[in-house]
Amino acid sequence: MVTPKESQVEKFVKEMSALIRARYALIQLQTFEESRALTLLGDLCQKRGSRLYVWSRTEGVREGAQAVSDAKDPLAVLKWYEAASEKSVLVLKDFHPYLKEPSLVRKLRDLGQDFKSSPRNIVFLSSCMQLPPEMAKEVTVVELPLPSRDEIESLVKRAAVVVPGAEDLSAKALEGLVDASSGLTYDEIENVLARSIVSEGRLDHRLVQEEKRQIVKKSGLLEFLNTHTGDVANMGGLHSLRDWLYTRRKGMSAEARKLNLPLPKGILLVGIPGCGKSLTAMTVGREWELPLLRLDMGKIFSGLVGSSESNIRNAIATCEAVSPCVLWIDEIEKGLSGTQSSGGSDGGTTSRVFGTILTWMQEKKSPVFVLATANDISQLPPEFLRKGRFDEIFFVDLPSETERREIFEIQMGRFGWVASDYDVEPLVSASEGFSGAEIEQTLIAARYDAFGSESEFSQAHILKAINETVPLSKTMSDRLEALRSWAKHRARSASSRPVAHLKDAFSQRTASLELHPEPKKREPQKEGGLC
Repeated sequence: MVTPKESQVEKFVKEMSALIRARYALIQLQTFEESRALTLLGDLCQKRGSRLYVWSRTEGVREGAQAVSDAKDPLAVLKWYEAASEKSVLVLKDFHPYLKEPSLVRKLRDLGQDFKSSPRNIVFLSSCMQLPPEMAKEVTVVELPLPSRDEIESLVKRAAVVVPGAEDLSAKALEGLVDASSGLTYDEIENVLARSIVSEGRLDHRLVQEEKRQIVKKSGLLEFLNTHTGDVANMGGLHSLRDWLYTRRKGMSAEARKLNLPLPKGILLVGIPGCGKSLTAMTVGREWELPLLRLDMGKIFSGLVGSSESNIRNAIATCEAVSPCVLWIDEIEKGLSGTQSSGGSDGGTTSRVFGTILTWMQEKKSPVFVLATANDISQLPPEFLRKGRFDEIFFVDLPSETERREIFEIQMGRFGWVASDYDVEPLVSASEGFSGAEIEQTLIAARYDAFGSESEFSQAHILKAINETVPLSKTMSDRLEALRSWAKHRARSASSRPVAHLKDAFSQRTASLELHPEPKKREPQKEGGLC
């Protein structure tokens, strides 16, 4: 028989109960959820047979809805509680601004000593609190965890009762709503579910994800990306990578959690610019139906001492608050280059930021899938590449002949052209050594060429644009060969073709998505002689 795993909230209640019974006189309870914290403390005090007093600067002391004392002055409430003798807990709301007053600090320290022999406790309730140095050793800090999956599921089911026809949510719909709500506070979940019911007439997990966008915006360090443009139909090749991602996506599901499967950590995409690494990140966000956050390493580093380290910790905390999510770190080598010389160049800042990232990637428990991309592997520290940081390292090479054919067909479809109207084979042959981005740019150049010359667009314009383009594989051939040599025995190819009888799992999934139907085919566009 499997013993049910103790939730974070149950651990919190057990810890608070132990601290109160052990007569820890001064406790700092850090949370944004005042109402939820007071409810949990009220239940705890009721089971213990003690009274719960709550003080605020505006209302004085109250016990439930009843006013007990009009002592609104911070020092006055401490003197009032000193005179009380019954078994009780006093909660002080937003008390931290007053801790700059020496007399209050002294009084709290005195009470802390007196209450060691009395069943009374003082709890500071605030979202943030900086303790004076002289109190640092006398206050125990406890953080209220965000709502557990069970709490969220219960809340979603209660919300579904008021929606006609939604009383019995499907397991998939319920899981989607719980995943989307994970990382929000209890009040935020209540508000966004109510907003979804009012504005949409149903419970929509995508609207819940919009609430998470606000959390990311407030951080200022991460960018919340719109993944509706990351359609897998716009990806050519990379079949091995796409099949791997499809399989690991199931690792984020409730079924995987029940089987105690470890959460997917992430992948590192190494390769040539313009071959689909960034598009892969957009596609993962869409296909996994998870928020996609992009971390700009340039925003992390700041000139103020200690601010860079603080920024990376805040960025990580934001990712965990928004989880489950995908964290995309683009061109990570540019942000972490110079780690070895960090001690002499920037006082060790880069090295400390790098160390924080490494530790978090190794030990993270939250469902944050890290997708890092790199063009120059030589700039990455060796410890970043070892197993355990990532599930897999993929090498994204130049597209093969078959993949270039797919890319031409996809790009022509984007412009409203029908690929069968053109002889694609000469284009595929002429574009040997081209990346996917370079193929896209040649088609754009061909359109401009026809438009500028006021001539009817033809395949000759495409061939002309291809012949006039010098691909990166020629200008940087030495670096390309060095990268291929490195990847030969150290990375997995992203472009290996699947076994012939296997279907493209990603495409099959896209076709079955109800929330994201395939776009309708567009009619060929006509603009200035172009078709």
